[in-house]
Formats: sequence, structure tokens, C-alpha cells
Amino acid sequence: MLDAVDPRKLVAEALGAFTLVFAGAGAIILASGNANIGLVEIALAHGLAIALMASALGAVSGGHFNPAVTAGFWVTRRIGTPLAVGYVLAQLAGGILASLLHVLLFPEGLREAAELGAPMLGPGIGFGTAVGIEIILTFFLVIVIFGTAVDSRAPKLGGIAIGLTITMDILAGGPLTGAVMNPARALGPALLSGQWDNQLVWWIGPAIGGVLAALLYHYVFMQPEDKK
Repeated sequence: MLDAVDPRKLVAEALGAFTLVFAGAGAIILASGNANIGLVEIALAHGLAIALMASALGAVSGGHFNPAVTAGFWVTRRIGTPLAVGYVLAQLAGGILASLLHVLLFPEGLREAAELGAPMLGPGIGFGTAVGIEIILTFFLVIVIFGTAVDSRAPKLGGIAIGLTITMDILAGGPLTGAVMNPARALGPALLSGQWDNQLVWWIGPAIGGVLAALLYHYVFMQPEDKK
């Protein structure tokens, strides 16, 4: 039981979420003052951050870095409740720390113009529509995680496929909802900037999408021996 809440796993989860927010939201902050940085660069910053951290730290903690992913692992009984709670708290703390460093290190004008990279809804996108989009995007992400990192038949791709899925999702949905897929990515910038508009979108949508994908893969696609 002592290993169930191994502090090394919590540090790894915090570091992964920190990297995602520092690189991803950081790219959004820089884009506010540089016309050469656009959606593609922002998508790559998020995708590369997760690809690299999942490859580097996946062996330590499983490389969740996202409460929605942890929820998927918890609902399929791949992680116990105490460790799941610890993971989520560590992920949120990592995201908050990244946004705090944006406040301390990035130029004031840029970070204020970008609201520290806090996600916002695009024109014409209502709350319900945004939740639906985040459900779909997070569903894609968690299906890929289970198919490439959980299933014993998975190709040995490290975090590449996961990072590419995040990149794809941001290219497809970034202008609509920010394609956040991760409450830890939403909370840090919101907390430090005070931009709380529609914050629940990035909690409800990812949680539902992550759980649906995990249940589908576990009960439909997973081999019997991998369900235990």
C-alpha cells in the first residue's frame, strides 16, 4: 500500500502538467504579440509537450498529466482512488505553477493580452456545443492513450501518437473551444488571470469524453487478460 501513493509518481504527474501549460499556454501568450505564431505552432507546442513528457515520464507514473485521463483509468480500475486523487491534485498544481511562472517571467503586455492563455469559446459557440466538442476531442485522446499505451498489443510509440492526437485536436477544435481536453490546462491560466468564463466546459467535457473512451476500449476492444 505504501507504493500505491508513491510521491515520485505525483511529482512526475505535476511535471507533465506543468510542461503542457508552460509550453502550450506560453505559445498562446507569445502568439498575442507575434503574427508569425498561429494555430499550427500552438498545436505543436501542446502536442510536443505531451509527446516528450509521456515518453520521458510514462514509465514513472503512466504519463496521465490530465484529470480526464486519470478518470478513465480510475473508472476501469487501473488506478485506485487514493492515487487517482493524488494524481489530479498534482496535475492541477503543476498547471497552476506553470501559469504563476508565466506571470513572473513573461512580458506583462503579452500575458495580459492573452489572458495567460486561458481558454475561451469561439464566436457563436455556446456552452452546450462547447461541452460536446470537448467530449469528442477528449474521447479521441483517451482512445489513443488506451490503444497505444495500455493495450499489451500496442505498438511501442512512446508518447508520439498521444502528442499527435493533441496536435490534431487543436487544429480541428482550437478556434472553437481551445481544444483543451484537460482541466489542469484550463485551471492554471484561469486562476492567475481571473478569466473564469465558461470554465466548467473544460471540466465537464473532458471528464465525460475521457470516461466514455476508457469504458469503450476496456469493454469492447481490450483483450480479456488486459482487463484484469
